[in-house]
Amino acid sequence: MTKPPKPKPLLQDTDKPVQSRPRKPRNPAQPNLPLDPMPDRVDPCLALLKPRPPKGPQWAFEVKWDGYRLAVHIEPTGVRILTRGGHDWTDRFPAIAAEAKRLPVATAILDGEAVVFDERGRSDFGRLQQSLGGRAGKRMSREAVLMAFDLLYFDGHDLRKSELDVRRHLLEDLVPAGGEEAIRLSEEIEADGDTLLRIACEHELEGIIGKDRNSPYRSGRGGEWLKIKCTQSDGFMIVGYETSTASFGGIGRLLLAARKGRDLVYVGGVGTGFNERSAAGLREQMDKLIIRKPAVDTGRKRNAVFIDPKLVAEIEYRAWTHDGKLRHASYKGLREAQDNAEVYEVE
Repeated sequence: MTKPPKPKPLLQDTDKPVQSRPRKPRNPAQPNLPLDPMPDRVDPCLALLKPRPPKGPQWAFEVKWDGYRLAVHIEPTGVRILTRGGHDWTDRFPAIAAEAKRLPVATAILDGEAVVFDERGRSDFGRLQQSLGGRAGKRMSREAVLMAFDLLYFDGHDLRKSELDVRRHLLEDLVPAGGEEAIRLSEEIEADGDTLLRIACEHELEGIIGKDRNSPYRSGRGGEWLKIKCTQSDGFMIVGYETSTASFGGIGRLLLAARKGRDLVYVGGVGTGFNERSAAGLREQMDKLIIRKPAVDTGRKRNAVFIDPKLVAEIEYRAWTHDGKLRHASYKGLREAQDNAEVYEVE
């Protein structure tokens, strides 16, 4: 009795995907296996903020990366890199695009986060922005790395209805762990959620992500993915600034607002977290938006300049005061419009 032939691996270490050739013409009476149309764009699955990690064996944990959410579309005509808001940023991430072309797959959609690492190997949002030329800059970032954490489409098959474990298995074959290329695997970490969060916070990371292993990929914030942060960090509208001759860029303090229904409400100010470069760029952006009357009631402010609320600042803070103002706030950077920047909503 002869041994059955050894099956080919799903992927090979070559630049080309595995392709089998028929030994004889196909019988027309034999049905074709259906291929799923490749979606032009997929709205991302978003993580729901929780104060503590979830419990149970169905939860898988990863590091929370601090960068720009991207979808990398590998298509027969080439590679497209889309931001969370659907803007085409292929030209701005040439290293990621070039690496995507080298992946051993004909068609795919990778979900991940573009990051730039600091000297200690932590994702640094400020460095990512600087590599792109600052907010509203047009530079290409050759430093950015895509940390891939999901696979939505693979060689003609839409995987969004498949469980996370199935999608991750295929992703790990496509993007092996431990790589040093421009596309790397965001590895699942075998640890209890509480333990991993404590370690992440000790290493001054932003936090962790918990994902339900049994869940399909659903766009929006449905609770299949959870984020647990070491420090609170959210987006707030800049409604003005107080001038100061002793501060970088002449910015003494930013005046911030959150959403409350359809309105904006003042939530205090932030006067730390700037450096000379970031403050100068921020001042230039704000001075293009100066208005005569404030968009929200900020109370009486000395040397205040009010601006049209179009800029969203990422602000790190520890708590809220009893009257609804931010405590121990620090400026992290401006969010891009292309990143569909969210503004904190006051309940």
